[in-house]
Amino acid sequence: MYVAVHGGAGSPPDAPVDRQRTLADAVERAETAETPLEAVCDAVRLLEDDPVFNAGVGGAVQSDGVVRTAASVATDDGAAGAVASLSGVVHAADVARVVARETPHLLVAGEPALDLAASRGIETDADLLTDATRRRYEAADPPPLGSGHLTWVREQFGGTDTVGAVATDGDRLAAATSTAGRWFALAGRVGDVPQFGAGCFADARGGASATGEGEAIARFGLARRAVELLDRFSPRQAASEAIAQFDAATGGKAGVLLLDHEGRVGREYNTPAMQTARTERQT
Repeated sequence: MYVAVHGGAGSPPDAPVDRQRTLADAVERAETAETPLEAVCDAVRLLEDDPVFNAGVGGAVQSDGVVRTAASVATDDGAAGAVASLSGVVHAADVARVVARETPHLLVAGEPALDLAASRGIETDADLLTDATRRRYEAADPPPLGSGHLTWVREQFGGTDTVGAVATDGDRLAAATSTAGRWFALAGRVGDVPQFGAGCFADARGGASATGEGEAIARFGLARRAVELLDRFSPRQAASEAIAQFDAATGGKAGVLLLDHEGRVGREYNTPAMQTARTERQT
């Protein structure tokens, strides 16, 4: 199994060595999976558990003090599933996999998605706040909901990180992306990750996981565009061209991780940092 993972594109992270070790562990865990879809979910699950990444535990907090997770998965045979606005769910990618494999739908959100997760034995009442994220939210001192609250959101809203994985066994291929969104977003905000073709995409050409400023990524359709460029370029060149086109069209900040069926990896970003790990092979 060829696997590549990313820990988000954004500012230079704290504890980069520890983060890199976790990314390497995620690749190692995923390499033994039976299918690419299992591989990407196995990899992402480890990152969702680690509070140094913006997914699952320790993720970004919305304007009402709640962490809401979202995720999407896609495979090269056309299957895809996504979830959004999940409070209390660490492993959002596992819920997205349920949507992809067990329902006729593409996206399920909010309380019904929590019910679906619980029905499949996925925990839905976890405390996603850490001491650090709780202190950061309290220090921001959000005003009550109203015009002042919306002004506060516009002034405070930010951040870019997300996690993701792509995998292939040389035949089948899958991609997954998981996030807690951006800091101090308006409660209920849904970003690019669960929007098919924006934060995650896969088809017969390859698979991609995008990370960065969600509104810009969603408007541009970054993950789909990166995969489309495999018609003309190698994964490395396609990732570079996708970010160049994204930058020119939106001026936003993002990164993309791309994989084809040969296990060749491409990654590119226009942020200060984007940590990745992959199965060792020449690209």
